[in-house]
Amino acid sequence: MVNKLEGFAALGLSEKTIKALAKKGFEEPSPIQALTIPVLLKGEKDVVGQAQTGTGKTAAFGLPILEMIDKSNGNVRAMILAPTRELAIQVAEEINSFANGRKLKIVPVYGGQSIELQIRQLKKGVDIVVGTPGRVQDLIDRKVLKLDRLEYFILDEADEMLNMGFVEDIEKILESTNKDKRMLFFSATMPKEILKIAENHMRKDYEILKVEAKELTTNLTDQIYFEVKQKDKFEALCRIIDLEPEFYGIVFCRTKNDVNELTGKLNDRGYDAGELHGDITQKHREVTLNRFKAKKLSILVATDVAARGIDVNDLTHVVNYAIPQEAESYVHRIGRTGRAGKEGTAITFMTPSEYKKLLQIKRITKTDIRKEKLPEIKDVILSRKHRIIENITNILQEGNLNGFLDMAKDLLKEGSPEDIVASLLKSAYEDVLDTSNYNEIEEATVDNTGKTRLFIALGRVDKITPKKLVEFIVKESSIDSSRIKGVEVYENFSFMSVPFAEAEVILDIFKKVRKGRKPLVEKAKEKSKGDNSEKENKENKDSKEKNNGRKRASRKNEKSGEKSSDKPKRNRTKKEDK
Repeated sequence: MVNKLEGFAALGLSEKTIKALAKKGFEEPSPIQALTIPVLLKGEKDVVGQAQTGTGKTAAFGLPILEMIDKSNGNVRAMILAPTRELAIQVAEEINSFANGRKLKIVPVYGGQSIELQIRQLKKGVDIVVGTPGRVQDLIDRKVLKLDRLEYFILDEADEMLNMGFVEDIEKILESTNKDKRMLFFSATMPKEILKIAENHMRKDYEILKVEAKELTTNLTDQIYFEVKQKDKFEALCRIIDLEPEFYGIVFCRTKNDVNELTGKLNDRGYDAGELHGDITQKHREVTLNRFKAKKLSILVATDVAARGIDVNDLTHVVNYAIPQEAESYVHRIGRTGRAGKEGTAITFMTPSEYKKLLQIKRITKTDIRKEKLPEIKDVILSRKHRIIENITNILQEGNLNGFLDMAKDLLKEGSPEDIVASLLKSAYEDVLDTSNYNEIEEATVDNTGKTRLFIALGRVDKITPKKLVEFIVKESSIDSSRIKGVEVYENFSFMSVPFAEAEVILDIFKKVRKGRKPLVEKAKEKSKGDNSEKENKENKDSKEKNNGRKRASRKNEKSGEKSSDKPKRNRTKKEDK
């Protein structure tokens, strides 16, 4: 078991950590892990790591940190900043899964969850805090979160932090930390603003570790999605499995509880399904994988992390039972089909609220994920009937009927050939062809007319008018001007409302115009409850711009519950759903 992980052992990780990696299905270190872990274990330099999302960055910094702070002392010893609550939760869960018996307390803090609960957790003593900038600053201001004895400060998805306008928040949080901590920034790209923070706060001999980005490709995979309500996902999955002659695939869920629940329901329904997640033992994992590779199991239900290291060349399907959070995860999942020159099928279940996420995946991967209609019950039954006829025809052609001919002759004395055959089919397949095995599925119509608010870093000082702004967008794209609403131009910036799909196109247009410089247009971040009205908020920003020399505009996060320090600044990505 440990021999497979010689690459990790060679990096300097302890046997305790190697065992945790074996349990989770790791086999070889990723390039960023191989570069980063030895440097952090030596503890001599600060690090800026450049690698794509989904390349194992959490393990790259999480494993050496766990090694270095093996014993709890009651102080916060590592602070990990993440741009979103989803990423904060994910990072905290993954580091917890690496702990393997270490008595360390790892807690995520983020807007949208009760701050009182988080305060109680912090007062009990926490070793590693993973949080979003606004909530972290809020807890610092309340003098609950103390970062003056840190050993490590990690910035995850640094370029995303920049895009969301958190740079000033990061600077402020760093003012509350001690000078002698080790620092690690991870970023998919390396904007000058991130390097500037590194220059200002890291040791002068900090090291840049870079892994070249790979193009996200989805070759040899037919990609489709179904619009389905959450409650109907299981029924939809059963229809898809039953419609296929030989379904052999992986079904991806978001959490281990989802994996356990879905596997149980599939087995109860008569399917051969196995589960894979971070909490199962290594022995159970190996047995399940061996059965799946031998096709004794036709369905493997797994989380992203647990599916690491699976090498199966002839999957017919990958099903995203839960849509992945990131485009990289989507590509990694569906890349398991279409191997060895065979085309596979990737199916994604999308609930009405996940339309924006699907658009983002399509835009980033530059691929077509087409919408299909879920098969109806009659379609599934018809497919099963065809397979039954095909199987019987194959047996007739083989001709090896010894032992059954005498029975056939006796049966033919009891009735017509048609009645006899029908009786045999009923005896063998009545349950299989019973329509009551399936439940009706409600139509799930996705509202793709929803709009998002865009912030544009151009205003009257740039000789911009509402008409000029709309004309420019129409000229550079195929967007109809009637799709652009609520255009408001202020002294130094502007706003407009557009549908989700058009917003993605406009973002791409302005990125090309800027050629790597700061973005001119970005999604406006949601305001928090208790904010002033949208118009008052923008007028306040306009006033600040005039008085303070074009200060960055900021807006509060509406749904996340982030404190005002989580506000995006001017020239940053902001989004406001209508």
